[in-house]
Amino acid sequence: MAHPPVWLQGTLWSAKVQTMDMEKDKAYIIHQVLAYGTLAEMLWVLHTYSQEVIRRVFTTVPYKDYRPARFSFIKNYFLGIQGIPMDERRYVKNIPRDIQS
Repeated sequence: MAHPPVWLQGTLWSAKVQTMDMEKDKAYIIHQVLAYGTLAEMLWVLHTYSQEVIRRVFTTVPYKDYRPARFSFIKNYFLGIQGIPMDERRYVKNIPRDIQS
């Protein structure tokens, strides 16, 4: 079982990296690094997981912990996901999940 590198512990603060599984915990790892990581940590994610896997996780496993600017940067520039409608309420933490008009 492969584990994330120890130097990611600060970004993956909710669990010990020594007990994490790179495949089983990939959604948490990918989202935490994209939401909170440095550029070097985000590049590590790109080298560790394929861009297809990262995009699939990002679009199919919402993670409501992004700040608005970070979400836009990751979606539009880092992953180049344009033209795919995504409900920001499922990702951005300062937007309520259920907005009723």
